[in-house]
Amino acid sequence: MIKKVWSPKRKGLFCVIGLVLAASLSMIPVSVDARNIKVGIIDCYSGPPAVYGNDALNGFKLALEQINRTGVLGGRIEYTTRDTKFKVDIGLNMAKELVMRENVDVLVGTINSGVALAVSEGVAKKEKVPLMVWISKSEKITGELGHRYVFSTAENTAMAGKAGGVGLSKKPYKKYWIAGDDYEYGHAIADAVWRNLKALKPDVQKIGESWWKIGEADLVPYLTSITSAKPDGVIFATGGASMTNCLKALRTTGMAAQIPSWIHTAIDHAVLKPLGAEAPEGVMGTIQYLFYYPESPENKAFVNAFQKAYGNPPGFPAFNAYLTAHFIAEGFKKAGTIDKEKFIDALEGLEVKNPVGGGMVEMRACDHQAVYPMYFGTTKKVSQYDFVIASDVMTLKGAEVMPSCDEIKKARQK
Repeated sequence: MIKKVWSPKRKGLFCVIGLVLAASLSMIPVSVDARNIKVGIIDCYSGPPAVYGNDALNGFKLALEQINRTGVLGGRIEYTTRDTKFKVDIGLNMAKELVMRENVDVLVGTINSGVALAVSEGVAKKEKVPLMVWISKSEKITGELGHRYVFSTAENTAMAGKAGGVGLSKKPYKKYWIAGDDYEYGHAIADAVWRNLKALKPDVQKIGESWWKIGEADLVPYLTSITSAKPDGVIFATGGASMTNCLKALRTTGMAAQIPSWIHTAIDHAVLKPLGAEAPEGVMGTIQYLFYYPESPENKAFVNAFQKAYGNPPGFPAFNAYLTAHFIAEGFKKAGTIDKEKFIDALEGLEVKNPVGGGMVEMRACDHQAVYPMYFGTTKKVSQYDFVIASDVMTLKGAEVMPSCDEIKKARQK
């Protein structure tokens, strides 16, 4: 029988091996209880609004491809989608299903402001699950109806309204007509732009209003009536459900060439490219993202990556969703754990890189609203593209278009 002898040298060798092995294991970003972060997406993937929903989903997927290469807290970010069909009751039920059955860590969506508000109050706040809104624009979401569990990477109607108001205040128009979709977003954007325009230019007058049902197919009678009233300018408060119809009607009736009109997101290529030759020139619009402006190296890199992956340049929903993915990743990294309450604490005041360059995008702590610049321009045909783009672009800094934290506080106390 051979007896094994443990010499000091052998003991030292095993100690060294043990230390090397321990150090190597500590460098692996996976723990025994690591798991994937589950994101539930509620958005519209059918009908006219689907152009926005699909663009946002692609922006989110592009960001996840980058994020998941290294992972988050030893796992990956995965997602499940549900189609709201642009209906509040369906969106609310889908959100409940994702929380109750799929046990998602974060809810994300949606294009419909009514859905966003219903899910914010009825699911996020009630079940204490963070909701990150990426397209819906009602200022109520992070304003008077905001709370601990709701965040927004979308520009809201307060921001868009101020940008629109500032741009229009520099124009010579005095008599305005307001027209749009008869639902929450339509009235919110109309109120916001008029409120800001009136504050900057007190002598403007509102001579009439027209409101139509969401998704109404024939807008020509409305535009004919507006034209006969002879306003100096028109503020169109249309959302994803009727944006395309409105732009087509502006062209076919010739109204775009007769009366200056402003529509938030009218300069977004996700809307203009599908219209092609049917898109009108001379329509003013505001937006927080343009794939061709600014011409920075960062924006070009973002556009090239998106174009390579999906065959077309990104629109503002893709920009918002891309930011959303990075806020989710960096929020959980900062929290150090997949814990909803710690994640929310980490998001407040968090900054992520702006994919267009020029610094960081902050998730403001006082209202959970992302802060970034807005652009004001006018549709125009150019030789580089087979669709109209924004011309004479004016940039407004994020701080210029944001309501103050004191205003948010007062709004929530009403």
